[in-house]
Amino acid sequence: MIDCGQRTATATGVMLADPHGIGNALPADPEVWFDPGYWAARGECSAASGGRGAAWFVGNSENPWVLRHYRRGGLVARISQDRFLWAGETRVRAFAEWRLLKHLAQRGLPVPIPLAAWYQRDGITYRCDLLTQRIAGAISLSAAMDRKELAAGAWFSVGAAIARLHAAGADHADLNAHNILFDAKEAVTVIDFDRGRLRAPGAWRLRNLKRLHRSLLKVSKSLPPDRFTAAAWDSLLSGYRAAA
Repeated sequence: MIDCGQRTATATGVMLADPHGIGNALPADPEVWFDPGYWAARGECSAASGGRGAAWFVGNSENPWVLRHYRRGGLVARISQDRFLWAGETRVRAFAEWRLLKHLAQRGLPVPIPLAAWYQRDGITYRCDLLTQRIAGAISLSAAMDRKELAAGAWFSVGAAIARLHAAGADHADLNAHNILFDAKEAVTVIDFDRGRLRAPGAWRLRNLKRLHRSLLKVSKSLPPDRFTAAAWDSLLSGYRAAA
């Protein structure tokens, strides 16, 4: 059963949150949480890269969070960069991702802990945001590849993390080298589950892996040849098979 969270009406929208994860940090107007300007005025905001939307590192050492504003991709972004067609609250992208992350995190799987999601409706469209806990010392797989040749154990860990998520039925819509993180201890976390969902075992698992392989080939084109090799991919698949 996926945790539905606590739904709260705000001044101009609706917020979904985990009151236990938020603790005593809730401001009088929770909407400011989803405003990068609020955090910037406090000196607690810096841009983050990667993902489908605009993202910022916000908060302080006690509450290090990631704020992501959902943006459109492809040709439709020329019409509206951040407005989505309203199809009911259950279809709000930030809410759907919050619930999926909550479900996976409660099972100890390698995903960021979701804190709050918010949407603001305007007629037949809406815009939305997601707030999650920040992974300490995180660096993306693509950035790690840029820095140095990765050990076989690192690739093995990536494969094992993906296998654990697949075993739980988590279909990642955009599994790529930018959405896989290593923390300060080189533990793996998978992020950006926008449009992800829970599914029964099927061919989607292989599609996830193929998408990641294409991403790794693309990232490695401009890097030294040792940054992604056939042996590296074999190590990743070994980790996948071992965890599966």
